[in-house]
Amino acid sequence: MKAFLRTCAVLLLALTVFEAWAEVRLPQIFGSHMVLQRRKPIPVWGWAAAGEKVTVQFIGAGPQRQTKTAKADKDGKWLIRLDPTEAGGPYQLVVAGKKNTLTLDDVLVGEVWICSGQSNMEMLVNRSAKAEEEKKAANFPQIRHFKVPHDKSLTPKDDVTGGEWQATTPETVGNFSAVAYFFAREIYNRMQVPIGLLNTSWGGTQVESWISREAMNSFDEFKEPLASMPVSLEELSKSRKKKLDEVIIQQQGGFPDAETVQSWSGASLDDSNWQTMAVPGYFDLKILSGLDGVVWVRKEFTLPAEWAGQSMVLNLCSIDDFDRTYVNGVKVGESTKKVPEGRTYIIPPNVLKAGKNVIAVRIEDLGSIGGFSGKAEQLKITRDSYEQPLAGDWKYRVETSVDNNQFTGANVAGTILYNAMVAPLIPFAMQGVIWYQGESNAGRAYQYRKSFPLLINDWRKRWGEDFPFLFVQLASYGANGGTSEKGSTWAELREAQAMTLTTVPNTGMAVTSDIGETNDIHPKNKQDVGKRLAYSALKTVYQQSVLPGGPVYQSQQISGNKVTLTFGQTGSGLTASDKYAYLKGFEVAGSDQKFHWAKAEIQGDKVVVWCDQVSQPVAVRYGWSDDNIEANLYNKEGFPAAPFRTDTWKGITAETRFK
Repeated sequence: MKAFLRTCAVLLLALTVFEAWAEVRLPQIFGSHMVLQRRKPIPVWGWAAAGEKVTVQFIGAGPQRQTKTAKADKDGKWLIRLDPTEAGGPYQLVVAGKKNTLTLDDVLVGEVWICSGQSNMEMLVNRSAKAEEEKKAANFPQIRHFKVPHDKSLTPKDDVTGGEWQATTPETVGNFSAVAYFFAREIYNRMQVPIGLLNTSWGGTQVESWISREAMNSFDEFKEPLASMPVSLEELSKSRKKKLDEVIIQQQGGFPDAETVQSWSGASLDDSNWQTMAVPGYFDLKILSGLDGVVWVRKEFTLPAEWAGQSMVLNLCSIDDFDRTYVNGVKVGESTKKVPEGRTYIIPPNVLKAGKNVIAVRIEDLGSIGGFSGKAEQLKITRDSYEQPLAGDWKYRVETSVDNNQFTGANVAGTILYNAMVAPLIPFAMQGVIWYQGESNAGRAYQYRKSFPLLINDWRKRWGEDFPFLFVQLASYGANGGTSEKGSTWAELREAQAMTLTTVPNTGMAVTSDIGETNDIHPKNKQDVGKRLAYSALKTVYQQSVLPGGPVYQSQQISGNKVTLTFGQTGSGLTASDKYAYLKGFEVAGSDQKFHWAKAEIQGDKVVVWCDQVSQPVAVRYGWSDDNIEANLYNKEGFPAAPFRTDTWKGITAETRFK
C-alpha cells in the first residue's frame, strides 16, 4: 500500500511539473509597455509543451494587425517573426497556447537600442547633473526603459532573471541609465517615434566579460585563459578560494587559532614576520585578491616624552567594513557600520607612553572591497598642536578567509556577462547598440584594439545583422596621472577606441574629453554624452543633415620647426573654447621622442603647431594624457576634437594581456 501511495505521489508531482512547464511562456524582456523595433521582422519566442501550437496576435489598427502560429520543438522552444511594421501604438501582443493566454498591453513600435557597458552607462539619472530638474521635466511616455538585472554564467542562458519595461515619468526616470535616457530624449525630440532602451550594463566590467566563448576562442591571445576556465561558477569559486588560501598559508604558515589571535592587539607582540601593506589601501585589491574575512593591521610609532600619558584623538579614515581598534593592547573603539567620513576614537589617559607605541586594527570585510578607503591625511593622532601621521607601511596578517561568493565577480572570467545578460536578449529586434566601457581595460589598451572589435563583430554575428554600434570615448580623468612623458593608459585606450572607427564599419564615437572630471571617474554631465551619441545616430543611422562630431585628425606636414595639421569634420570651421582663442593640449617631439608643450594656432581648417625647444619636430600629440580636460579644439558646431598622436611609438600597454 505504501509503495502504491509513493508511486501515486511521484506521478502527481510529475504531472504538476508537466502542467507548469507546459504553459506557454515568454522571455522576461517581453512585457506590457515594451517597445518593438519598427521596419524589421519582429522575432517573438518562448516555451511551451513539445509539439504544442502557439498563436501570436499583434493587435493594432489596419495593416498592423497580424496573426502568426508556430509549433514548439522537442525541447519546448518556439519562435515566430511578425512582419515589419511602422512606428505607432499602443497595441496588444497576445500569445496563446493550449493551456493559457498571455496578453501584453501598451506595446509600442519604434526604435529599440541596446545600451551596454560599465558604470558610466549604468549610472542613473538620479546621479547626473541637474538631476531634480531633469526628473521634473521627464514627461516622455513614449520613451521606455528595461534594466537587465546583474547576473553571471559560464554557459549561455535562455532568459534574464527579471526586469520590467517602464515608461518615462518624473517618478521612474531617476532609475534609468542617464546616458541612455538623454540619448533617447534627443532622438525622440528629433524624430517623434517611440524609443525602447534595453539597458544591460554593469559597473567596473571588462570587455572580455561581454564576449561569447566562441568569439574569445577565435582569438589566439584569449585561448590560453579560456582553456583553463572551469565550466561552472561553483567550480570557479572553489578553485579561486583554494588558490587564495594557499597564498595566505604560504605567507604566514597557516591560519591562527583563537589563543594566538588574542595576542595580536598587544604592544609587545613580535610582528617582524608579518607582511607589509601600504595604508590607506584595500588589502583585497592590492595584496590578496578577492579576500573577504578578517585582517589585522599594526602600526608602530614613536611618541615624544612630553605627550606621554595624555589623552589624544586617533583619526582613522573610512574602513570597509567593520573595525575594532587597539592602542598598546587597550581597545579604544570599534564600529559595526560603515562611516564614510572615517573613525575618530579617543585614546584614554595613561595608554600612550614615551617612545614606542603600537596601534592594532582588526578589520572585518564582509564583502566587496576591504581595508582603508580614505585619504592619507585622515590617518593621524592629534592633540592641541601635536600631530603624528600614520599613513605609510603597516604590518598585516590574516585571521580568517571566507567565501562570500566574491570569487565569481563580473570580471573573474571572459564570457561571464555575455552568457547571462546578452545571450538571453538574442534575437530581439533592435536598431543598434550604444556602448560606454573601457575604463576597466585601460591597462590592456593595445589589446583593446582587437578585443573591442571582436565584441562588436561577435554581437553582430549572434544577431545576424551588421547593426550600428555607437560608443563613448573615455572622458578625462586623473586616473594614474598618465602623460606623454610617463605614458598614459587612458590615452592609449582612447586611441584603441578611435582605431575601431576605421577597422569596423558602421560604428560611431562620441568624444567626451572636455566633460570629464579630474577627480571623479563618473562625470555627472551625461546630457552631453547622450546628445553626442544621438548626433552620431542621427547622421549615420537616420541620415539627417547634422554633423556627427568634432574635428578628426587626418595628416601632418612639417616645414622647419612648424607642423601643419589637417582635419576632417571641421563643420563651419575650427575654434578654441578658450575666451582668448588660445589652443591648449598640443605637444611636439623630435627624434628623441621627448615631448614638449607647444603653441598652436588655427589657420582656416588647419592647425599649425610649434615649440621653440624643438627645432626639428617629427611628431605631434593632442590631448595625450589620462586627464586631458584642457584640450580645447572644437568645430563651431560645438563638438570637441578627438585626441590623437601622429607617431606610432610603442606605448606602455603594448605587452599587457588578458589572463
